[in-house]
Amino acid sequence: MNFPSPLVSARLIRRYKRFLADVVFDDGRELTVYCPNTGSMLNCAEPNSPVWLSYSDDPKRKYAYTWQLVQNHSGELACIHSALANNLVKEAVAANRVAELTGYESIQSEVRYGEEKSRIDLLLSRADEQCYVEVKCVTLHVGGGQGLFPDAVSARGSKHLRELAAMKAQGHRAVLFFCVQNSAVERVAAAADIDAKYAQTLEEVMAAGVEVLVYNTEISPEGMVLKQRLPFMGGG
Repeated sequence: MNFPSPLVSARLIRRYKRFLADVVFDDGRELTVYCPNTGSMLNCAEPNSPVWLSYSDDPKRKYAYTWQLVQNHSGELACIHSALANNLVKEAVAANRVAELTGYESIQSEVRYGEEKSRIDLLLSRADEQCYVEVKCVTLHVGGGQGLFPDAVSARGSKHLRELAAMKAQGHRAVLFFCVQNSAVERVAAAADIDAKYAQTLEEVMAAGVEVLVYNTEISPEGMVLKQRLPFMGGG
């Protein structure tokens, strides 16, 4: 997945109100930009970090620039645009680059399902078989290659786990797909110290047959590509 136009470099001043960030460009201009991430962005929003932004000339947009990448103080490159994880996984599945998810005849995105009125990120189908894939973006690295999810308490994340388990109980395949978007992460675990409920629910749904896949991402200011499978280590 390539960015549609070259990203612009800047430095982060601060991130605030979840969806906003102030940056300073190389020429000294300061500007407010859109931050497409609902999490805490723990370790990914340190002041003075190098950031990369995409630009849109759409006159309907309030903020012309969107924050895409960050290099934190440890030198790790991360993509903070969490919605891009869905695109990366869909692209890789369509190209048969995810060995565990090959052989499906159709891929649908954002399909409504479940008793809790969710939308599944990817619905894979062949003949009378369906595979429900929930994609989660992992950016939190806590050292030593250890990545954690979530980076903040996520009632919505727990709801998605319950929905996956319900699909498995109905005879479908259900997959939780952690798309790692931090260059330093070598393995992933549930962040039990951050969201004990999520970690407990994940353990329960895995016991019920929900599969967990973890793949890392090669990241650059030019674009990103899903690369190889990483281990999932259970509770964090």
